[in-house]
Amino acid sequence: MLLPFLIALHAAVAVLLVPLVRVWGPRAFVVACVPPALTALWALAHAPDIVAGRPVTSAITWVPALNIDLEFRVDALTLAMVLLVSGVGAVIFGYCAAYFSTGERGLGRLASVLVLFAGAMLGVVSTDNLFALFVFWELTSVTSFLLIGHDDRKEHARRAAVQALVTTAGFGLPMLVGFILLGQIGGSFRISELVAAPPLGEPLLPVALVLILVGAFAKSAQAPLHYWLPGAMIAPTPVSAYLHAAAMVKGGVYLVARLAPGFADVDPWRALVLTFGLLTMVVGGWRALRQDDLKLLLAYGTVSQLGLLTLLAGTGTPVAATATIGVLLAHGLFKSALFLTVGVIDHQTGTRSIAALSGVGRRLPVLAGAAILAAASMAGLPPLLGFVGKEAALEVFLPGTSSGLAPAAAAAVLTGLVGASVLTVGYSVRFAWGAFGTKATVAERRVSRPAAAFAAAPVALAVLGLAAGALPFAVDPVAQGYAAAFQPTGKPYHLALWHGFTPALGLTALILVAGALLFQWRAAVARAQQAMPRWPDAERGYYGLVHAIYVVALRVTRLLQSGSLPVYLGVILVTLLALPGVRLVMALASGDVAVPGAGGNEVRIWNTPLEGVVALLIVVTAVATVREHRRFPALILISAMGFGIAGLFVLYGAPDLALTLVLVETLTTIILVFVLRRLPETFGTRPNGWAKRLTVLLCAAVGTFIAVSLWLMTAARTHAPISSGYTPLAREAGGDNLVNMILADFRALDTFGEVVVLATAAVAVASLVLLRRSRVVEEAEPGPDEEEQGEEEQGEEAGRTGTPAGEGDRT
Repeated sequence: MLLPFLIALHAAVAVLLVPLVRVWGPRAFVVACVPPALTALWALAHAPDIVAGRPVTSAITWVPALNIDLEFRVDALTLAMVLLVSGVGAVIFGYCAAYFSTGERGLGRLASVLVLFAGAMLGVVSTDNLFALFVFWELTSVTSFLLIGHDDRKEHARRAAVQALVTTAGFGLPMLVGFILLGQIGGSFRISELVAAPPLGEPLLPVALVLILVGAFAKSAQAPLHYWLPGAMIAPTPVSAYLHAAAMVKGGVYLVARLAPGFADVDPWRALVLTFGLLTMVVGGWRALRQDDLKLLLAYGTVSQLGLLTLLAGTGTPVAATATIGVLLAHGLFKSALFLTVGVIDHQTGTRSIAALSGVGRRLPVLAGAAILAAASMAGLPPLLGFVGKEAALEVFLPGTSSGLAPAAAAAVLTGLVGASVLTVGYSVRFAWGAFGTKATVAERRVSRPAAAFAAAPVALAVLGLAAGALPFAVDPVAQGYAAAFQPTGKPYHLALWHGFTPALGLTALILVAGALLFQWRAAVARAQQAMPRWPDAERGYYGLVHAIYVVALRVTRLLQSGSLPVYLGVILVTLLALPGVRLVMALASGDVAVPGAGGNEVRIWNTPLEGVVALLIVVTAVATVREHRRFPALILISAMGFGIAGLFVLYGAPDLALTLVLVETLTTIILVFVLRRLPETFGTRPNGWAKRLTVLLCAAVGTFIAVSLWLMTAARTHAPISSGYTPLAREAGGDNLVNMILADFRALDTFGEVVVLATAAVAVASLVLLRRSRVVEEAEPGPDEEEQGEEEQGEEAGRTGTPAGEGDRT
């Protein structure tokens, strides 16, 4: 039960941080370190049991009516993610204490949201329920939106935040549909049960998996949905280091890795993850080579690495699972170290531009050494963890290794993997040279030495990557624990620094040499990139889609919100006829609804001929009301209809109800007379035409539908009415007037509510009636000049808004 408590602790600390930042300033981030640090320590304490195949579980009742519980399960894959989310998160939070200044705007809000994000991300990777996972998933989208748009004074920050939210949360909706489909056909919403017993024979399973993959690809910035990640670099550098290196973008990779043991063999899972993963690797690596901003270079490098992770996580073999854990941990360490390094450089030099930096390495040797270690891990150099993970990744698709692919497909993936790795080496060397190298054509940058606590975080993360690479047996049990979920294929593979003179080692050497040449010929590469035709830009596609939605929404709004009351009423009536009306006709045609009088049953037109007289009176007054163009006579005719209905109540033995209706009609008539004093004497008239004929036809159809429905419903009773039980209950309560008993006793709360509504309406009407005449704008007939001027103004307004002139006046 400790894990739910740790998640709740994140929320509690997030609440406390806002006042703490006001008092302590950036030092309050030390308190923010507490929840993730405790979580990481808790995970490490349970690591021996977890890697031995004994996951830690807990559950809290959430929605008992739907059988939904908050279930948590920490196995080897979750352990790796928790170490990244909480372990690296704690280091980054400590870095924030030195990065931000006391005068930073909105620092309390930033600290609070950052800790909330950490709690939500912990929920994503530890929950064992699809619905809970979706809730935590969307929480990460919302909190990342707030973090990316931290400086809301910048339009670019607001636009980037909205872009990230629309992409990740928008594509989360089809993922939710996929979750529901998967849970329905699998008979459970518990992830561990679905993976252990996947519903392989269900025809809807591929549909569910494709929908889930769409959400995962958007979260992990897979091409062509990668455009939001570089834009999100507008966030403060520690936020980028946490969200876009260690935590959020790993959410999609985690989901693919979580479902792969049960569903990797289901078409088209493997084809999708391999295709999009490979495409993302190449696109991200190629774009990273031409970035001048160090942060953007790392952002596109992250895109490329996420493609590699998705490719490995979705392949679905034990070797691929082992490589997934190795690359996952390596990427979290070296990329967060590099982002934090960029933060230090930007903070101390005032720029992140490669073209403006020179000689920084000589002035900051410790930081440069740590960054070069991290960049070397990114490039896959021994003895770093990046090398261990990259060797395992190459091993997955080597000939003779069971990758679940046809030999030709495995060769194609391996070729793409090697090519993308060459790009990775190229931009890794370019980063180290661009940030710390001395350039002959650039003046040396003045650099102030950072505080030791400020530079400690990137140095610690880089050293940790070196230690994990030199001692891979410390990481391998986690990888083996996750790989055990897959069916064994061939010889077991372990994360190790030395596997002998293997083909993977040869490919690594080839990649490093080619990557070094790529950097050496960087001028030629830059010319080649500039000479290449401009391909369709995914970001332009996003903005084009948003603009198209905006245009369609605007046109639909103009079409439906015309300002005409008859049009609004017509839409409602047409909907009434199109849905229940058509259903009624179909039911009558198919015989699903019994027609009164059919089969020899008696049809009663009335109980007494007086009902026919009253009904005739109501019909005549209704027709007369429609034909009347003067307001006051029309009001009298409407009141006469109400009195006629009161007469029907009298004929059916409800004099009290009839008396109430008469009082209401009388009061309403008096009030409306006061109102009519302020209005013109007559209604506006509309000439005969197709609109008027259509209105008559629509009203006649709706009236017929209502009459037929009432006729059928009256005869459709199959049980005794509930009102027959009121009589003995009224006598038991000591009352003789049944209507009064119903209003005062049986429906007391309803009656009280109606009285409140009537009192409120009376106050409103009294205010209207007693309004001082001097404050009322008298409506006068426009003169010929004023009418002409008004038409001109309406025409100009219509030209600006696109609304047809005169529509706003139709009532």
